[in-house]
Amino acid sequence: MNISEDNTVVVKGSLGELSRSFNRDMIIKMEDGHLRVSRPSDNRVHRSMHGLTRTLLSNMVVGVSNGFERVIEVKGVGYRVEKAASGLSFRVGYSQPVEFSVPAGVEAAVEGTNKVILKSRDKELVGEVAARIRRIRPCDHYKGKGIKYAEEKLRLKPGKAGKVTKG
Repeated sequence: MNISEDNTVVVKGSLGELSRSFNRDMIIKMEDGHLRVSRPSDNRVHRSMHGLTRTLLSNMVVGVSNGFERVIEVKGVGYRVEKAASGLSFRVGYSQPVEFSVPAGVEAAVEGTNKVILKSRDKELVGEVAARIRRIRPCDHYKGKGIKYAEEKLRLKPGKAGKVTKG
């Protein structure tokens, strides 16, 4: 772990290396093998930056040692995902398949025809790629079709026929 004068921290681990610059007000020190983050004052901005800095550093350490994973499911009749040469190919009800290129630093694996597993050492990058994939065809709350996160619980709405009228 390296901490430079301009608050840039470089973390190295078994999965690679991550680097990030932090706010100059935050004081980051390495003490007894632990990173310590402290703030210069107790005002609101410094308190919020203190928590953010601590969490981002923690995510960097976890990322280079264990990595992060996000699972995405494609639900619907005829909806499927395939590994393509350029990245991923989604068939989700449009007239043509939607091609999605996976950025460098993220590994995408397709399990079956309806599950995508994204892996990376950068938590922010995995989340951004998963959100961009989900935007291709968000889940419909009436039919339950679309692209969703595996841990996401989808509440289906009853629709017009499901409403009860008082007579």
